[in-house]
Amino acid sequence: MPFFDLILVHNKGAAFSFLASQPGWQRWFFSVTALGISLWLILWLKRTPSTQTLLGLSLSLVLAGALGNLVDRVINGYVIDYLLVYYPPYYFPAFNLADSLIFIGVVGLFIDFWQTEKAAKRDSEH
Repeated sequence: MPFFDLILVHNKGAAFSFLASQPGWQRWFFSVTALGISLWLILWLKRTPSTQTLLGLSLSLVLAGALGNLVDRVINGYVIDYLLVYYPPYYFPAFNLADSLIFIGVVGLFIDFWQTEKAAKRDSEH
């Protein structure tokens, strides 16, 4: 397609290849960070009422993405990125499905927080 390619990138860093050029310590740093965030998300999910559907779904998407990238990093030592979107001469950094899930989940969290804040403001006015 004129704006999309499948490629193979071994990303030893984090988002936008942050710290990718480091000698190897970043593998374990990002792994421990992802594990900690995943545990925090699991606890948050357990405390989320079933009536808060968007919040639960969003947390689940972020968790799935974090765990997907964590598995890649622990097994391979890097995250495998394979999706490339571009419009020459502009190229977005390569990413993967896990990154997409994290992005969609974070957008859902922003929407949920915005709706919750809006509802709280409305309730406090009455």
